[in-house]
Amino acid sequence: MPKINLTDKDIRAALNIEEFEFPKYTTQLINLANQNAQGTRPKVVGQMSDLIQEFPGRAYEEWREWYLSRYPDAIDNATNKISEMILSLKNALEKVDRLLIKEWVTDLVLIKTFTGLKFQEAILKRVAIYFKTSYSKANQLEESAGIDGFIDNKPVSIKPETYKTKHSLLEKLPGRIIYYSKQKNGIVVEFDFIL
Repeated sequence: MPKINLTDKDIRAALNIEEFEFPKYTTQLINLANQNAQGTRPKVVGQMSDLIQEFPGRAYEEWREWYLSRYPDAIDNATNKISEMILSLKNALEKVDRLLIKEWVTDLVLIKTFTGLKFQEAILKRVAIYFKTSYSKANQLEESAGIDGFIDNKPVSIKPETYKTKHSLLEKLPGRIIYYSKQKNGIVVEFDFIL
């Protein structure tokens, strides 16, 4: 079976579409700014997947004319949002030095790895504080039985919120269950038992 490779440049040439030359790394920066500014979201530029289906023409120039007649300010609005974010990123970049980079790497490699893997103890401790009692971590044998720790010497399992919806995977866990859901800046813990 024959294979034909088409680069983006080949596709543009075949469709008679203008080609822009972007300096190295600039598209990555613009992409990052756009992700933060949300400059090309549907509320700014329209729902592109729907619009291209509605488009009655065939050629790029027809598409350009058709789109701009419906969204005459979209390109400028998106450009403005992204430009403002680029300025914010420029200001932030001026604050980035070797020390800040080292702190970021330390936070990622050491702190986030440790807390990401050891957050169960933090949950046990916080729930124990809630009940004004003690907690302890499970040993390996207890962990193999589905116990993650003990609150007031009673066994508990710690599971992600999504565990509730996985009925086919629900094993019979000893003790009570504490659920958690990860948020942008931490976790939310939920339980429906009393000691």
